[in-house]
Amino acid sequence: MQYKTVKGFSGFGQLGMLVLFLGLGFILAAAVQLVIAFQMLPAGTSLDKLDKVLMKAMLDPDNIGLARLSQVLGTLCLLFIPAVLYSWVTNGRDKFWLGFNPWLNGYQVVIGFFIIFAANIMAAPLADLSKAVIAHFPKIDASAKEMERLYNEQVLALSNLRNWPEYLMALVIMAFFPAMFEEVFFRGAMQNLLVRWWKMPLLAIIFTSLVFSLIHMSVYLFISRAVLGFVLGLIYHKTKNIWVNIIAHFLNNAIAVTQLFWLSQQKKKIDVDQLDMKTDWWMALLALAFLIFMFRLLDKYSVKNREKIMAKETLLIEKEDPFRSFTSK
Repeated sequence: MQYKTVKGFSGFGQLGMLVLFLGLGFILAAAVQLVIAFQMLPAGTSLDKLDKVLMKAMLDPDNIGLARLSQVLGTLCLLFIPAVLYSWVTNGRDKFWLGFNPWLNGYQVVIGFFIIFAANIMAAPLADLSKAVIAHFPKIDASAKEMERLYNEQVLALSNLRNWPEYLMALVIMAFFPAMFEEVFFRGAMQNLLVRWWKMPLLAIIFTSLVFSLIHMSVYLFISRAVLGFVLGLIYHKTKNIWVNIIAHFLNNAIAVTQLFWLSQQKKKIDVDQLDMKTDWWMALLALAFLIFMFRLLDKYSVKNREKIMAKETLLIEKEDPFRSFTSK
């Protein structure tokens, strides 16, 4: 049986559309961020000094609003808009196909938060392990350190939270929007496509989590972010509701933003490494056991909602395609 959407797109066809819109999104994001960057640069800046001058301009408190706008619009253009356009073309304009539906309960939200918190504890030692292994490969280690330096500079450029209004705005711009944009693309679009196409949910979740980690551009944190991506993928697979993922991802981001705000109030230079959770392996193993238990709870409190979501999907398929070309040969 060949998988097709209600609009007649095969798995390869959908993948092609997703890659196409992702490429267009990358170009649009680069253009938008370039326009904003030029608003921050002093007049007469030469091209050979562009990188240094731009980073200095981003660290200027007067430009912090533009820097945050650049981040949120870049993520919007790179991930969210491509996901929405992909879904419109391949499935139609019903947001249901990206995981948005009303079947959500408080248990799922609370359990989702505990899951993502435990996942951070479990993943923390993996970052230290990665650093220890990569240290034996000097060239890779040097590149990894440079990537971390650039990332830290970007975080510092966005983390000058001087008062409560700026903190609340940062929760929206740095925590909520990135969470929503990333979850819609990776779980709502990519994972949904691969699960339906391959009919192997575990493989689809693993692949999506690897791409999720790759796009964050960190060598040291690649494995730990892949683990977090896998956990988020499993949350979505259990609940079939993208809002559970968005809320869990937002709360995870909000903890980091709150740490940045607290450090900013100390009037000291912010060390981004202070944001990384430090845990021992025995704590990671306990967190793994806790995760298994919480996922069983999540499954228990998601069964009825999943049934409603699957029923809605069947109705949409029959409405759009009464001959059920969704699984036709």
